[in-house]
Amino acid sequence: MAKRLDKVEQSFWDTIRENDLIEKGDKIIVGVSGGPDSITLLNCLHKFQNELQCEIIVAHINHLIRKDSTDDEQFVENLCNKMEIKFFCKREDVEKLAKEQKRSTEEIGRIVRYEFFDEVAKKEGANKIAIAHNMNDNAETMLLNLIRGTGLAGLEGIQPMQYKKYIRPLINCERKDIEDYCEKNKLEPRIDSTNSENIYTRNKIRNTIIPKIEELNPNIVETLSRTSIIVTENNEFIEAETERLFKQIAKVESGLIKIDIKQFNNLSNILKRNTIIKTINTIQGNNKNINKSNIDDIIKLAENNIGNKKFNINKRVQAFIENGKLQFSVNLKL
Repeated sequence: MAKRLDKVEQSFWDTIRENDLIEKGDKIIVGVSGGPDSITLLNCLHKFQNELQCEIIVAHINHLIRKDSTDDEQFVENLCNKMEIKFFCKREDVEKLAKEQKRSTEEIGRIVRYEFFDEVAKKEGANKIAIAHNMNDNAETMLLNLIRGTGLAGLEGIQPMQYKKYIRPLINCERKDIEDYCEKNKLEPRIDSTNSENIYTRNKIRNTIIPKIEELNPNIVETLSRTSIIVTENNEFIEAETERLFKQIAKVESGLIKIDIKQFNNLSNILKRNTIIKTINTIQGNNKNINKSNIDDIIKLAENNIGNKKFNINKRVQAFIENGKLQFSVNLKL
């Protein structure tokens, strides 16, 4: 790699190195739709496969939404044959599934994709799954999460690596640079016509909201990317501090966690909230069915320090004060 790399290829390499996305001997499933992002990802991985010392396998999911979706499938398969890359494909009627499950097409499409990628990874003994998210996708996700009110966690956006398995080498590339890369390298990707239809929430953000924000800040996509990094670093610090304090003030027993109420009440509100979330997560194994009002009620319960009052957080977990301890337990009435 002595010669100067293209802007996209340089970003691809920098992201891999800075985040340790790919190691020697990795077997990687590459999600390829046939669009500019995934074709660019596949091209970069294939071009630098020897330097990366990894094996790549392509997985394509046909959502059967568009009439020309089978053409996309054939395009990706032909490209894989040309590159001599193993190709897996699955056809799934996503719109039908969405109606049956009364969920959005976007949500079901995402679930179907990731389940298929995981399925192929398990079958092939792969340890990584490469997804072609870019910087614009990250900006859209952050705005979507902000609108939904997901809090600081949602403002972390899309991470370069998730669960030490999903990797996104193009996350620091802007969409326009990826499109230029495709044109310059004559990759001729398939174009999804539904991307211009504002029937999907993400498309409304992409086609309507972001262009309006760009009138105020032409670099909003890059600005949100920087914000994502800052928020992630802050959240990592808070999580580490929460973990340290939890070990210090909490006693974990079977189906019960006791927290020293005096030490808890001396914490800042952000650490109180995160300690409560950490506690509930420890008891029930996830953070589902917890909202801000639940957390605020528990903080008030601790501040008032009144015993014999039980508070049901959700159907599974309850909080109460006993013997100077803020206690969380599994609801035995279930």
